[in-house]
Amino acid sequence: MSNELKSRRDFLNQSGGGLGGIALASMLGENLQAKGVLGEAHHRPRAKRVIQLFMAGAASHLDLFDFKPELVKRHGEKSDFGEHVEAFQNGLGPWKKPVWEFSRHGGCGKLLGETVSPLGEVVDEMAFVHNMIGRTGVHSQATYLQATGFDRPGFPGMGSWVSYGLGSMNQNLPTFVVLPDHRGFASNGPKNWGSAFLPAVHQGTIIRPGTPEPVTHLYPPKSARFLTPAAEEAAGNLLEKLNGTYASERGGDSRLEARIRSYELAARMQMAAPEALDISKEPAYIREMYGLAPDGTRWPKEINWKEEADYFGRKCLSARRLLERGVKFVQIWSGNDNGFPRRNWDSHEDIERDHGPLSRGMAIGAAALIQDLKQRGMLEDTLILWTTEFGRMPSTQGSKGRDHNPFVFTNWLAGGGIKGGVTCGESDEFGYKPADRKNPTEVYDIHATILHLLGIDHEALTFRKDSIDRRLTDVHGRVIKGIIG
Repeated sequence: MSNELKSRRDFLNQSGGGLGGIALASMLGENLQAKGVLGEAHHRPRAKRVIQLFMAGAASHLDLFDFKPELVKRHGEKSDFGEHVEAFQNGLGPWKKPVWEFSRHGGCGKLLGETVSPLGEVVDEMAFVHNMIGRTGVHSQATYLQATGFDRPGFPGMGSWVSYGLGSMNQNLPTFVVLPDHRGFASNGPKNWGSAFLPAVHQGTIIRPGTPEPVTHLYPPKSARFLTPAAEEAAGNLLEKLNGTYASERGGDSRLEARIRSYELAARMQMAAPEALDISKEPAYIREMYGLAPDGTRWPKEINWKEEADYFGRKCLSARRLLERGVKFVQIWSGNDNGFPRRNWDSHEDIERDHGPLSRGMAIGAAALIQDLKQRGMLEDTLILWTTEFGRMPSTQGSKGRDHNPFVFTNWLAGGGIKGGVTCGESDEFGYKPADRKNPTEVYDIHATILHLLGIDHEALTFRKDSIDRRLTDVHGRVIKGIIG
């Protein structure tokens, strides 16, 4: 290579920039500033890694986790909320009891719906928050709120904030990995895990386990026979020259460095990713635990769950393997934005038909994940969050469905400093609103708690954008001490 064609790294370094997030932003002339210590914790962390399980479409707390005897007692009676209710659709029919029977599980005696009964094996590791409230009953806005802390586009995903604040533990794999639903994206698509105004290197990397091409464009197509070693070298030399020209003429644009780093990461992933995603070498009993056994004898229930268990369990097992290899944040999505019969959690027409397979598959995969992490000594420093954009109404929509309920819903957490077998925050007797309406739990509190357990002060991790110190928790957030062990 000629002297005037500097390497990418030489060019960037000699231009005065480092390779870390805020150093890169300063090098490229962005008028953005970070507060806090990047790559270091503010206090002693309880967790090193996070898995976020996102049920797209709004899972029904009333049928899965939040048992309400009053709904059983008044099933079929005309609903009366004691106030005017603005329903998303026509979902204010009679009171509707849970679709599935509830029974007690674990030493804590937690009541779970039969369809999520596999979680009973690990319920003593879980902390439930039943008084979550949202700000909107619109899927796209509510999904943004849970994923990014804001109910509108233009803000980084939680995984991006974690990547930005704590950095990478493995140079061969991304810090933030997203495993989307195999049928497609949920509301907002990749904007839920984008880096927004943070340096672009912190956006989520999409991986699709179990598909012919889990990481798209990682290898050149087989048809590209013209890609000889000599051609690749010539193209690389030209690209270096073009990159240098681009960077010298366009200050304030971090996308170039992000793209360079993404290609370099892709080169390293060619070796690391196939091994990380190869579950064929996992023992048979591990695959069976995740619901991947061919005969499915571990959970031989009448619910048609096998397909969903395979999809969700495979993602959970892949997530464990990625975490073992240094990935810091994995986001697993269940449910997409399209299709009918519904293969998401937006069960307006039929809770049993829609929630049944999804919830059973989720419960098998999530329970296996908790058990597997625990037996490997990883649960104590791996934090798991189960969330959805909002809940569903205690009244009937049609004869079998439930409408949107942004007024109360459930999250649960496990591992990474969480006190297991507890419930913090209750909904009212109908599961319509929080029992204590003056002291609900919001997504900001969940996010603040997760950052706290990672060793991050949620008020200190900020990024200067448009003269505002932006943060994941906006101007809100409190650490939920009742669920911390």
